[in-house]
Amino acid sequence: MTTQALKPSETAVVVIDMLNDFISGSLKVDRAEAIVPRIKSLLAAAREAGAAVVYSCDAHSADDHEIMVAWQPHAMAGTDGAQVIAELAPAPGDHVSAKSTYSGFYKTDLQEYLQSKGIKTVVLTGVLTSCCIQYIAGEAFVRGYRVIVPEDCVETFSQQEQDAALEYVRFWYKADTRPSQDMIRTWGE
Repeated sequence: MTTQALKPSETAVVVIDMLNDFISGSLKVDRAEAIVPRIKSLLAAAREAGAAVVYSCDAHSADDHEIMVAWQPHAMAGTDGAQVIAELAPAPGDHVSAKSTYSGFYKTDLQEYLQSKGIKTVVLTGVLTSCCIQYIAGEAFVRGYRVIVPEDCVETFSQQEQDAALEYVRFWYKADTRPSQDMIRTWGE
């Protein structure tokens, strides 16, 4: 895949589930702390370039299917565990979209927001590469968005899962998985 320049006005960086419960709480992803500084740098560059910044965040209720069937309670709406970690806190003008499933699009305002901003490219960051990132990448792809997953700004439970998830999004969704610094350099070229 050839590297294409990014047009900031048509790009949204989406921060997925970088919440207290995933970084230090009830569903801690041990490997996630390592990506925080890179996401922080990417967000600073995105804001400076004029790209949109969106947070897609779990905000569960006790009767969410995911909580009842698949996972222990985590990121429960209104709790500290459902808050974005302080290092990556939303800035004025950023958009926060609450989700109750792996999907960033199902019963959320994400699609409407992206359309209202004229977004054509989504840059997916956060956790879990093998779950929500992969899921949202597929949903974005079928909606016609160009999908970028900076390989150094996503993480999951193991290197094996990480490698498999990145290969999956590259193959099925034609996602660009270059390092974030390479991506930042293409803005405005």
